[in-house]
Amino acid sequence: MYVTHLAPDYAYVPVEDFYELPHFDRAYAKAAAATANFSKISAADLAAAIQAEPAVLLPMRVITGLLRNEFAGATKIVAQALGLQPLSPSKVDSMEHSGTVTSAEQARVAAETLHQIMQGALFGRPPAGDLKSKQQKPDTVNGWESVHQYASHGVPYSVFLHQRHYGGAFRQVLDATSELRGGLIEDAVEALFTEHGILHVRTGSHNQAEIAARFEVTVQPAPDFVVYDRSGSLRAMLECKGANDGGTARDKALRFERLHDESVRLGGVPLIAVLGGLGWMRVNDTLGPVVRDCDGRVFSVSNLTELLTVAPFASLAHPS
Repeated sequence: MYVTHLAPDYAYVPVEDFYELPHFDRAYAKAAAATANFSKISAADLAAAIQAEPAVLLPMRVITGLLRNEFAGATKIVAQALGLQPLSPSKVDSMEHSGTVTSAEQARVAAETLHQIMQGALFGRPPAGDLKSKQQKPDTVNGWESVHQYASHGVPYSVFLHQRHYGGAFRQVLDATSELRGGLIEDAVEALFTEHGILHVRTGSHNQAEIAARFEVTVQPAPDFVVYDRSGSLRAMLECKGANDGGTARDKALRFERLHDESVRLGGVPLIAVLGGLGWMRVNDTLGPVVRDCDGRVFSVSNLTELLTVAPFASLAHPS
């Protein structure tokens, strides 16, 4: 009964301009032009290219296979040896997103880091065991030489697909937009409440103390929404949870047990769940406990309007 309403949100990816092809293509074109298709790749060449067009750091970093925070961490090793300041993750981010003005020293640190990584000099050999360097991938296995080869002659489709297999299609953008994806369910609930004039507060880190003082809801963190009537009395608590694997859903189900205890403490205030993702299809230890703790008041985005048919929402709705 409940599982049939769980939408396959795994089929969709949030749109984030930074991760779309046009943004990357522009940065890549600048990097390829500045380095003659990655054949002019001395540290000085790279530094000049980065200072002139800071956004070229994006394709350069992606070539190394390091994430933004990892690359920023790598600059600490290089900067210390040079007596310079490393790049912070936020500086790397602003260079790649917006091409923010970059000093000669910052460009040098970025360039030296790239150069040493590609030469295999920065991290050394992997520790013993089943490990290999992130440079042991088709386009960087021979350093800049193989980069230039692929840039000039293209990447075989099998290699392209293998790298997708390695990293998972859309894996980076899904990780980077996890907070955004988590907010999609809350956005849908808020839109429904606003459309039907249901008085509510959407909680967050900024108003935890207010929720406790105003409604005597002491569970931390507060539920995603508290619903109240015109007299200011608390009428319902609502929690949104997305989970695309069973283990994550099982862990998140424990949250509803705590919220149920708070509901009982407050005199039986209705507790409502709005769920999304495949993880909740594992019924026994994920969805089942949530249905129990919410007394059956469990919904998903696909049947969210049915929320208005259960107490207390029917009596609280005042469409504008």
